[in-house]
Amino acid sequence: MPPRNSKTKSAQTTAQRLASTLKSVRDIMRKDKGLSGDADRLPMLTWLMFLKFLDDLEQTHQAEAEFDGRTYRPVLDGVYQWRNWARSDVTGDDLLSFINSERYESNSGDTIPGLLAHLRALQGDGTRDRRTVVADIFRGVQNRMINGYLLKEVVQKLDALDFTSSDESHTLGALYEGLLKEMRDAAGDAGEFYTPRPVVRFMVAALNPQLGETVLDPACGTGGFLVEAFDHLKAQARTTEDHETLQERSILGGEAKPLPYLLAQMNLTLHGLESPQIDSGNSLRHNLGELGDGSRVDVILANPPFGGEEERSIQNNFPADKRASETALLFMQLIMRRLRRHTQQHPGGRAAVIVPNGFLFSDGVGGRIKQQMLEEFNLHTIVRLPNGVFAPYTNIPSNILFFDRSGPTQDIWYYDHPLPTGRKNYTKTQPIQFEEFTPLLDWWHAREENDRAWRVDVSAIAGNNYNLDVKNPNAAPDLEHLPPEQLLADILGKERRILALLEELQAELGKEVVSA
Repeated sequence: MPPRNSKTKSAQTTAQRLASTLKSVRDIMRKDKGLSGDADRLPMLTWLMFLKFLDDLEQTHQAEAEFDGRTYRPVLDGVYQWRNWARSDVTGDDLLSFINSERYESNSGDTIPGLLAHLRALQGDGTRDRRTVVADIFRGVQNRMINGYLLKEVVQKLDALDFTSSDESHTLGALYEGLLKEMRDAAGDAGEFYTPRPVVRFMVAALNPQLGETVLDPACGTGGFLVEAFDHLKAQARTTEDHETLQERSILGGEAKPLPYLLAQMNLTLHGLESPQIDSGNSLRHNLGELGDGSRVDVILANPPFGGEEERSIQNNFPADKRASETALLFMQLIMRRLRRHTQQHPGGRAAVIVPNGFLFSDGVGGRIKQQMLEEFNLHTIVRLPNGVFAPYTNIPSNILFFDRSGPTQDIWYYDHPLPTGRKNYTKTQPIQFEEFTPLLDWWHAREENDRAWRVDVSAIAGNNYNLDVKNPNAAPDLEHLPPEQLLADILGKERRILALLEELQAELGKEVVSA
């Protein structure tokens, strides 16, 4: 009988081997002058890994079809299959020409589309056809490596990966998450693609999606919310039908930017979702009034891109009194619209959305959106996150809004999530940890007011022009953030009190001396 920790040791060995492979690949890529940093290297690594994954998956499906006596039509065939071009003798300039050229002359003398040109031109029978997905992925892909011999070395290293092994794929998924975090740290733009995983895990745990429900992130970036939701649902899948539901009718996303779209596809694929349903268009491009029940979902998790601006044609998709150039204000309306309605058979959809403090006290369009939210939705909880959760990219305080379609808001619970004891901020090297949310999750299902939690009647919010920026009435004053004049007055008041106590003590001592 093998030792009890043999599986752990095996997993550690697999992780070490795969980490070593990826490190070798990145070291090779660093030698290529066409790649200027991780922001170039990670996309390159991603689409090559995707093609290796696709080939492994195709071979598995081919074998299953043959066993069942079915005909299987692969997405890629002939020279375009990884097993044929990656393991061929083609190298150097010939390899670059095969990958990059619009037209490539093969060894047989035939002129055919180059690899990337062929992938971009694939046509499927619908948006969910894998050919359509592959075409969408590679529409924005370029090969930035300029040394064909180094590229061949990279391809040979990646050929050792085995995506048919569930353990290996799971480990690769974890390693890939680490690469995405490194990319966020290396490139300023990547910060908008990334929400700290502990925050994501808490939001998924709080909403608790159930198998059979549909989960959406309309601005999914690299897919962090969708990956966590998929893993949450995967733990509930027991039967063949459950797994079919999980794979085909559970996870939806939208991401308009080519790079995060590619990264999200790979991220979800590595975590076990075979054909991610990620819309590569702008989620805001549809007329809001035309989105009917068929477009509604059960659960929405999102960190909309705040600070962006949309063009007039996009703004015109929204009601005249709620049009704005601010991307986040439009996404909030879309999220509200796409939540499933409350019926006798269904309790209504629910959402968790990250917003900056500015949204809480915004007026104008922002105020009208919040009014609609309170009157038509149940905004039951606002979690106020501490400073630095998104450091070093922004120190703007942020919040998580939890709302559903069970009915209009009656009152709102606020929870002031604290920094760890002794800390004044989160940093890049000391980020937020999931364990810090344990008290909040314990409170979530047994709510009571305390020094961190308080409840506000919706009438007080409405009477204050729908300002949701409500301070914690149970917290001790934060002297560090008081205005100077108030801080000085506070210090003087304490000094006077100390002086009065000393005078009282002196008087008492004087009495004792006299009586003696």
